Amino acid sequence: MAKYKWEATARNGETRKGSMEALDEAMVASRLRAEGMTPKNIRKPAGQISIVIGSGVPPKDLQIFTRQLATMIDAGLPLVQCLDVLANQTPNQHFAKILFQVKQSVEQGATFSDSLRKHPKVFDELFVNLVAAGEVGGILDTILNRLAVYIEKNVKLKGQLKSAMVYPISILVIAIGVIAVMLTKVIPVFEHMYQQFSGAQLPAPTKFVIKISDGFIKDGPFIVLGIIAFAVLFGMAMRTEKGKDIFDATLLKVPVIGSVLRKIVVARFTRTLGTLLSSGVPILDALEICAKTSGNRVVKRGIMYARSKIAEGQDMAGPLGESKVFPGMVVQMIGVGEQTGAMDQMLQKIADFYEDEVDTAVAAMTSLIEPIMMAFLGVVVGGLIVAMYLPIFKLAGNIAGKH
Repeated sequence: MAKYKWEATARNGETRKGSMEALDEAMVASRLRAEGMTPKNIRKPAGQISIVIGSGVPPKDLQIFTRQLATMIDAGLPLVQCLDVLANQTPNQHFAKILFQVKQSVEQGATFSDSLRKHPKVFDELFVNLVAAGEVGGILDTILNRLAVYIEKNVKLKGQLKSAMVYPISILVIAIGVIAVMLTKVIPVFEHMYQQFSGAQLPAPTKFVIKISDGFIKDGPFIVLGIIAFAVLFGMAMRTEKGKDIFDATLLKVPVIGSVLRKIVVARFTRTLGTLLSSGVPILDALEICAKTSGNRVVKRGIMYARSKIAEGQDMAGPLGESKVFPGMVVQMIGVGEQTGAMDQMLQKIADFYEDEVDTAVAAMTSLIEPIMMAFLGVVVGGLIVAMYLPIFKLAGNIAGKH
């Protein structure tokens, strides 16, 4: 909610002023007219800044909205009333503003799906197309329940993807940070101490580590600039079609992580396609939506290739197998689904299986990467410490030999 200053003319011609909390200027004007006043000027006071990151609507909020809307429509409430109730009760003010705009659009005669399509950052093509199918078939409540289940499972998959990527990256960043601190803060202290021992001959490992430390400190600014330059170039490359293709293809080939990503891709594709087909969306439209929501350009090309072959009259399993994106078992099960006429059910079974596979794969990957990263950190940090303590051990040995 934001606070708005307003100026309006009452029925007796008197000019009135005041302030009101509302989602937008349209709501202020609507309330003033309901009170019998004609708005003249409505403005938000200076200093009020509204910052929205991304869509501004977390998937959890969207899932709750979808589930509640399905329940209310199933109970027989009019759509406009449902939207009004849900907009007023959601704690997310940005989402509430969007729902009020959707409600106003529906009141003006637009279909629900067309009203949602005006907010693509919140309601993607999958959501809008399923709602459109529900409106045409008169099963909007059923479609919304399917959407809620889909969003819930998709959120879980995204969480697993983050677990697969974030954990090793965070450990690597910590390792780099620890090594950087040792090279810039700890080793120079030892170096200064050893310089006090005139004529002392340092062991080769100690000299090597000191040289690395001196070089790291001396060339530190250039290293930082190099990292920044690499990040900038990487960002520029990722804005190009070629760069995105190479990155997505490389991700699927990375040992361990690539296998997990493939399972996630298969689970997302089969869940999305199964949900669309069971809701009555035509196969070609469903495949196009799946391609756009796949999250990987290699997979997108494979799906669009299959779509083009299906448009020519071929079945789905053959082109999917030719794309080399999906495992043979998935292709065979899809083929069985086509032959039996139970494609949507088969796709949901594949999605359930691969979601369980993702759970197992993420757990296995985490248990594998953890000891590897810890061993790496221990060897590097331990090696640096031992190298710097070698002169002390040597000195202690000489003193013990003299006695």
